[in-house]
Amino acid sequence: METRYASFENRLKDLLGLSSRPIAITFSAAEPDGVDRFAADMPPPTEDGRTGRVPAGCVFWVHATEKSFVTVPEDHGNCSVGSLTHGLTSLADAATHADVAALVESGWVSPEVFPQIPTVSEPPNFIVYGPLAETNDDPDVVFIRLNAKQAMVLHSAWPGLRFEGKPQCHVIPIAKEHGEIAVSVGCMLSRVRTGIPNNEMTCAIPFVELSHLLENLEASVAADRRVAEYAADDSKRFR
Repeated sequence: METRYASFENRLKDLLGLSSRPIAITFSAAEPDGVDRFAADMPPPTEDGRTGRVPAGCVFWVHATEKSFVTVPEDHGNCSVGSLTHGLTSLADAATHADVAALVESGWVSPEVFPQIPTVSEPPNFIVYGPLAETNDDPDVVFIRLNAKQAMVLHSAWPGLRFEGKPQCHVIPIAKEHGEIAVSVGCMLSRVRTGIPNNEMTCAIPFVELSHLLENLEASVAADRRVAEYAADDSKRFR
């Protein structure tokens, strides 16, 4: 029997034509039962003390399309920006790290931007990632990867859609804390670390808005199909 969450995943995939699975992201004070912790060795720390189980928290998005797992703050520790956006470190602490210094020195970002970056307000003890269909409870955020056409369809269904730039990970707190659906065009830091294809964008959806979004998508996709049929038929005059 298909679960509620599996139904949500299948509808999202079918309506948008997604090539990768939607994932669920849950911030938690208590460790959930029945979900394994993410298993990977931590490399030796850098001179400023940074290390983690992956190069950056955004890498967990890629692993989460395959299976569910639990992470702790230390797992995210190699990327100070991601740790900041996810409420795992303070701005004052992040500013002391060499990776932030490298971003500023390169001209990629100015120091004045950091206080304006959206962040998760309540520091979590655990963050759970996994395919949407496999979650057992309502997550905070549903995360999907989109191409340009899929972003077009999504925007048609949700005109108030936010489009954001760097850093890519700040769409997570926008969805969680502000209840807004946000698309990120990505950032070079994340693209290199995750290997997400250049033709893809990402999108964070507050779970509380998912049912409403799916209803809008069904109407929008049906309208697009009618318009596509009209355009295809009209174009026959030019052949």
